[in-house]
Amino acid sequence: MNQHLISLPILLPMLGGLVLLLSGKATDHTQRCLSLAFTGLLLLVSLLLLHQAAGGKLAFYALGNWQAPYGIVLMLDRLAALMLALTAVLAMGCIIFACAGDDIRGSNFHGLFQLQLMGLNGAFLTGDLFNLFVFFEILLLASYALLMHGGNKARVGAGLHYVILNVAGSALFLIALGVLYGATGTLNMADMARRVEDMSGDDAALVTAGALLLIVVFSLKAALLPLYFWLPRTYAAAPAPVAALFAIMTKVGLYAILRVQSLIFIDTPAAAAITGWLWWSGLATILLAAIGVVAARDLRPLIAYLVLVSVGTLLAATALGTSSATTALLYYLPHTTLICGALFLIAELIGQQRGKAGTRLVRARRLYQRHLLGVMFLIAAVGVVGLPPLAGSLAKLLLMQATEGVARLWLWPLLLLAGLCALIAMSRAGSVFFWASYKGEVAAGKVSRAQLAGVVWLLASAPVLVAFGGPVSHYAQATAEQLAAPQAVIQQLLGDEPTQEIAQLRQLALGETQGDTL
Repeated sequence: MNQHLISLPILLPMLGGLVLLLSGKATDHTQRCLSLAFTGLLLLVSLLLLHQAAGGKLAFYALGNWQAPYGIVLMLDRLAALMLALTAVLAMGCIIFACAGDDIRGSNFHGLFQLQLMGLNGAFLTGDLFNLFVFFEILLLASYALLMHGGNKARVGAGLHYVILNVAGSALFLIALGVLYGATGTLNMADMARRVEDMSGDDAALVTAGALLLIVVFSLKAALLPLYFWLPRTYAAAPAPVAALFAIMTKVGLYAILRVQSLIFIDTPAAAAITGWLWWSGLATILLAAIGVVAARDLRPLIAYLVLVSVGTLLAATALGTSSATTALLYYLPHTTLICGALFLIAELIGQQRGKAGTRLVRARRLYQRHLLGVMFLIAAVGVVGLPPLAGSLAKLLLMQATEGVARLWLWPLLLLAGLCALIAMSRAGSVFFWASYKGEVAAGKVSRAQLAGVVWLLASAPVLVAFGGPVSHYAQATAEQLAAPQAVIQQLLGDEPTQEIAQLRQLALGETQGDTL
């Protein structure tokens, strides 16, 4: 397969974003067709890369043919390919739904949407920490504008908090990069992993400090307690297609944690601190998010808290550090992302047909298409709660089986409690929306074909993940095994140990960097 294919998940949305932003005078129909075409091509490329990565071979692409660690390198393994495919599938459902009218409530929706896809895909493909920062900033800049698309008081207020928190996170990210570069002389992940292995003393302490700063930044992106308080209000205020796409945003933080933990800091003094932070924060996130689910009085914040439950579950599984736990979280990750995305879209459809009541859990007139919306809501509710026969139940079963020893006493009760809280909250919401209603109907907000297609596209993931549970779980297991062998990545990217001359040049560069710092 052509090696340049690895760069297409970044180049396609970049080109699409530029074309759509520069075609401001084009008709809405033209912009929608272009956006769907670029997203469809991205989905096709992502599936091709997923098929390529399934063979187990690592693929690297050196931009400008500058080899690592001196040039920018894109890296494709099973994990990166899975995240690319998941992003493309979610984006397709969101953009189809948006084409029903949400896209014209503000300006430049499709161009900004493509730029956010560029940032997401770049973050999943990069093999360099500095370029991870760059792609983080690209996706965040696009998300700022998308969050306030259409504009209203709630969105502006939520957007202000969102921007301030992420600017602070970006500043911490830069500080962490400076500390790590000062200690190691590189920001290439594989090269940093090789150098960190032999460090001791003050340099090891600096690396530990930089590693912990990175984890704090990624925890903010993933919305891990105590850094999650921005998420419910932000996701509840965002336009439906944007909130659905944001379901993948927390997974970027999870991906970054999983990547640096498994590749760079696996055998360092920071490893124990990182594991402890992820474990206890993940458990606390599950508990408080479950309370938030029950306490929510509006469907949109309720779904946002369900996203937080999944975040806590995924990061607690990451802290377990075993291949079986990683397998479980990788099986659970696509299911929860797509189902939560579908729920945000369904909430929008319910709000359209309830008039002034919107998605608040209060009595209102009956829904105009209550049978159609009821079926979609039921499927999504069963999926997000984790009830059989959908994939959520299989994923939680795998995770519980992967938990060993004392960890079971903590994780099992919290998982069951969170599932019970989700079941109570979704049952209550369904009862209010479809049963506890006044006579008469709101004869407005009929579901369009585009909206229905977008929701069905995402909901179809639930039965698909069950029907193909064997291949998907095998892929997740192979991905976990690949992550557990970081030396293969280091060896393939960097080759043999550097020669004495190169080692001296690196040491000289590191000495100059430290001298400039002093």
